Amino acid sequence: PRLHEGDWFFARKQSFPAQRTERAVRLAFMGGSSVQGWPYRQEGVVFAERVKLALEERFPDVNRVPDKVETDPFRSLVSVMLSAQSRDEMTAKARDQLFAVADTPQAILALPEERVARLIKPCGLYNMKAKSLHRMCRALLDEHAGRVPADRKTLTRLPGVGRKSADIILRFTFGEPVVAVDTHVHRVCNRLGLAFGKTEAQTAAQLEPRVPKRFGFGAHIWLLEHGKRLCKSRTPQCEACFLEDLCEKNPAPPKGKKNR
Repeated sequence: PRLHEGDWFFARKQSFPAQRTERAVRLAFMGGSSVQGWPYRQEGVVFAERVKLALEERFPDVNRVPDKVETDPFRSLVSVMLSAQSRDEMTAKARDQLFAVADTPQAILALPEERVARLIKPCGLYNMKAKSLHRMCRALLDEHAGRVPADRKTLTRLPGVGRKSADIILRFTFGEPVVAVDTHVHRVCNRLGLAFGKTEAQTAAQLEPRVPKRFGFGAHIWLLEHGKRLCKSRTPQCEACFLEDLCEKNPAPPKGKKNR
């Protein structure tokens, strides 16, 4: 079958001449027209169905519009900002303490930064996060009438909101089929050869046009869970990996350095 846009992601390397490297296959499907000897062959086997079935078997019912984690976009945005470099349980404690006192932009701005910092202390980096929350709330009121914008470009203009935070809001609050790239997704994509970004934002930008649209919702959870369960930072379980035959096995960074 003819490959659809983005299906380079799932192409079986054995379907192509032995002298063609897996990297060349990937580059060709990424739009690398300078790779000699292409286009791809009509009889090439598309790997999409195998991977889709394998991933769905392990993580069923995720390639769909997600259940909203938080129906209030403002509370969702605050929670995501608090979650940076924080464990889930500590984020939840900080969030609950803050929302018990203030859960609107006006209410948070009415509190001194020092009070906000004390309320969110469990999540760490509380002084910096308190300042970012104040600045974000002021920008929401001044520029958006207190409403959280529903597009990435506008979201990332808010103080303290980066690409990853914006994509989490878009996916889990506004139901957009985007792949939010955290440290796990970033690591898996670079190891497999799905992206070659030095930062999470670079990986996200490269990955977005390459993920087949029909897998838009499932891809985030699939890559995230794959990173947590098999493609771990220090001890990847390659022998148990169902994507082993496609993986470029780009090495993990030396100990003490950030993940790829």
